[in-house]
Amino acid sequence: MAPIPGSGLAKGLAVTLRTMTKKPVTDQYPDTQPALPPRTRGVIGLFEENCTVCMLCARECPDWCIYIDSHKETIPATTPGGRERSRNVLDRFAIDFSLCMYCGICIEVCPFDALFWSPEFEYAETDIRDLTHERDKLREWMWTVPAPPALDPGAEEPKELAAARKTAEKLAAAQAAETVPPPAGTEPHADEQARAAESPARPAGESQQQTDRPRQEGGE
Repeated sequence: MAPIPGSGLAKGLAVTLRTMTKKPVTDQYPDTQPALPPRTRGVIGLFEENCTVCMLCARECPDWCIYIDSHKETIPATTPGGRERSRNVLDRFAIDFSLCMYCGICIEVCPFDALFWSPEFEYAETDIRDLTHERDKLREWMWTVPAPPALDPGAEEPKELAAARKTAEKLAAAQAAETVPPPAGTEPHADEQARAAESPARPAGESQQQTDRPRQEGGE
C-alpha cells in the first residue's frame, strides 16, 4: 500500500506538538547550574600545611602532571646536647590539568590528607599554559571542598579528637588554677612576716637538725 502523501510530515508535527506540552528536561547551562554530587571529581585542592613533600603523589601519577620542588632546612636542637634535625620545605606544588585524567590516585596515596577533590569544574582557559595551577591556586580550591559527612552518632570518638580534647581540658584547668586567688585566712599574719624577714635565710638543702646541732653543742 502506497504511503499517503504528507503522512511523514503529519507524524513529525504530532511529535512536535506533544513535546511542546511537556516540561523541558534539558538544563540550559550556564544559565542553569547542574546539581552535582558533593564528591564530584572537578578539580584538586591542596592543603599545604599537611604536605610533607614525600613525593608519593608525583611518583604514582600515571600522567606525570604533578610538579614538586623543595629544599631542606636544619632545625636546631631544642635541648642542650640534642641533635639537629632536618625537614623538607615545600617550594613548588603544581598540577597540570591539561594532562590530568582525574583518576584520583594522587588523593588516595597521600598519607597525610593534603589533596582533596573539589566539585568545581569551571576553570577553562583560553591558553593551555594557564591550566597549570600553582600551589596558591590549588590552595584557593580548598575553600570549595565540601565538608566530610557527619559521623554516626553512636560511633566512638576518634582517638585524635579525644587526645586533643583532654590536652585542652588540662591546659584550661591549669590556667584556671593559676588565676584563682588563695582562700581567705591563708595569708600569713603581719607579725609572722616580720619575724620571717628578720631571721637569716637558711641554706638550701640544710635541715633543721643540722643548723641547730652546732648551736646546742656551743651552749653545752
